[in-house]
Amino acid sequence: MSVFSHASFDNHEQVVFCHDPKTNIRAIIAVHDTTLGPAVGGCRMWQYDSDEAALNDVLRLSRGMTYKNALAGLQMGGGKSVILADPARTDREAVFSAFGRFVHQLSGKYYSAEDVGVSTSDIMIAHRQTPYMAGLEGKSGDPSPFTALGTYLGIKAAVKHQLDKDSLAGLRISVQGVGHVGYYLCRHLYEAGAELVVTDINQAALQRVSHEFGARVVAPDEIYQQQTDIYAPCALGATLNDDTLPQLKARIVAGCANNQLAEKRHGQALKQMGILYAPDYVINAGGIINVSFDNHYDRQQSTAKVERIYQTLMRIFAEAEKGDKTTAEIADSMARDIIAQAQQSEKK
Repeated sequence: MSVFSHASFDNHEQVVFCHDPKTNIRAIIAVHDTTLGPAVGGCRMWQYDSDEAALNDVLRLSRGMTYKNALAGLQMGGGKSVILADPARTDREAVFSAFGRFVHQLSGKYYSAEDVGVSTSDIMIAHRQTPYMAGLEGKSGDPSPFTALGTYLGIKAAVKHQLDKDSLAGLRISVQGVGHVGYYLCRHLYEAGAELVVTDINQAALQRVSHEFGARVVAPDEIYQQQTDIYAPCALGATLNDDTLPQLKARIVAGCANNQLAEKRHGQALKQMGILYAPDYVINAGGIINVSFDNHYDRQQSTAKVERIYQTLMRIFAEAEKGDKTTAEIADSMARDIIAQAQQSEKK
């Protein structure tokens, strides 16, 4: 399994393959860029189809974290980690103690936090082995509500730009994935008067949003075909691909999942279809923004910074329209400019 020639390798500073013989846990830690500060990004625990799939995921996610942190105005670089295991695994104490030791070996170059399949209580277990954990209980805590808030505000920005509406009342929104973040997002959308169509593989989560928010439930493979104003991908990535794009009827794609575009060309495809895309690492930055306040936590200041996602997206939408480029291209360019300026400052 080659790393340097991998399609998703983007001059990463460090990619570490880890194994704990006692638990037989395998993990990959990817540090993409530390120009702006130590790499910060969550840990995902997932039963990948292959080692190749896990490597591809961590490489793409870590690059996304670099750009996410840059555009959010954070003094953080980008990194990510994945544990190749069933997220339902019950020996959490042993698993995350081992993971904490893995992270500690990087001596502060990478800070981890919770992500898919991982909870704040798991991170607290890892924290016993290393100080290099973020999103800690008693500090910033669970980032999910802030990720949801940022995504909600990002949806409002997209609606303002694409539909020239200030309100979400009466709009139909399809939400793919109603777990922790997706649930909070659905609550925001419901309270704003939107009509919800939802799907998930977790039936209990579906029943909850159906009962509380009057959401209509559809099968996972039917979510793309729904006649809605907005498609909000909030599960795993790469749901915007050759198979799903022809099915989309929405005018906006705006959700909190990472790596929503299977390939860069799918951003161009959305543009050609007249669908406005809110770049994933911009709209879903609320969680990491909240985590950035860990050492001196101030909920009010954190919320105020999350609210800036609206303005950032409005700028991206305007620049994309003006330059006849995709929103993904504009976001990438803006992030690279921030990093380049920081590199130039270091040389002076």
